[in-house]
Amino acid sequence: MKERLEALKQEALQELSGVQSQQELNDLRIKYLGKKGPLTEILRGMGALSAEERPVIGQVANDVRAAIETVIEEKQAAYQQQETENRLRAEMIDVTLPGRPSQQGAVHPLSKVIQEIEDIFIGMGYTVAEGPEVEQDYYNFEALNLPKDHPARDMQDSFYITEEILMRTQTSPVQVRTMEKRKGEVPIKIICPGKVYRRDDDDATHSHMFTQIEGLVIDRNIRMSDLKGTLLQFVQEMYGKQTKIRLRPSFFPFTEPSVEVDVSCAMCGGAGCRTCKQTGWLEILGAGMVHPRVLEMGGYDPKEYTGFAFGMGVERIAMLKYGIEDIRHFYTNDLRFLKQFLHI
Repeated sequence: MKERLEALKQEALQELSGVQSQQELNDLRIKYLGKKGPLTEILRGMGALSAEERPVIGQVANDVRAAIETVIEEKQAAYQQQETENRLRAEMIDVTLPGRPSQQGAVHPLSKVIQEIEDIFIGMGYTVAEGPEVEQDYYNFEALNLPKDHPARDMQDSFYITEEILMRTQTSPVQVRTMEKRKGEVPIKIICPGKVYRRDDDDATHSHMFTQIEGLVIDRNIRMSDLKGTLLQFVQEMYGKQTKIRLRPSFFPFTEPSVEVDVSCAMCGGAGCRTCKQTGWLEILGAGMVHPRVLEMGGYDPKEYTGFAFGMGVERIAMLKYGIEDIRHFYTNDLRFLKQFLHI
């Protein structure tokens, strides 16, 4: 049995010397030291030995096991060391290489225009007011002189959640909420920026969701000339001192009288071109004197107070300012488009 153990030792050490991988090493560990290995089989036969032979053979068997385990552990440590070195080499960072430049972000062109509009009106003494995008029918329509059966509602086909709750079609509800909150106090000078929603088919000039800014002024002796002066100041700061405005009669249920406001075409200076369809003018917003009924529903006596209101689509302002022909560019997240505004 002693000779078998010595032969087994030499066989195991010979095989271990030719190991080429950690998997082979694990396989040989199981082969020689496992429960079904030859060393275990020899130890099971020690019961047939005499009392004098057992300790001798037991010592030899332990020496064989220790020799095999020592070689396996040494090779295992070598493989682990090699694996660590390989991983360190793979993860090594060469600090002498130039850094990788990160992409520079920028304010979205619509956000930029909103900030610019807010700055202009804040400079004229206005404050910024905001309200919910999910709105009550009362604030979105009824308090603005648009009862449920009013035909003008068809101009703003809406996303209704229930019969009384909808996605707001304009930021005018913020004006009504402000009037209610102020409870007849004057003056009111606010602008109301925010997203609005209408069931429009998306195309180059329309979107089911867009951004709007409305303004409201209420005080004693507010006149149409105040509205015109305010809008002229705004467009000249937005588009340049050479810009002119033109007011055309129009209809809005919540203002009376109402006007459409045009600006002189910046492309041709008012001479007429393709952009302005040879008219020399470009429409940018709607406005008018606050309807007496709206004042009354907001808690103001129309015999004592007057006011004006205006509303503009931010996309329209931005398209004219930067010469953008398709409103969809603002919402498709095309980096080629957005990168043009990095330094504006």
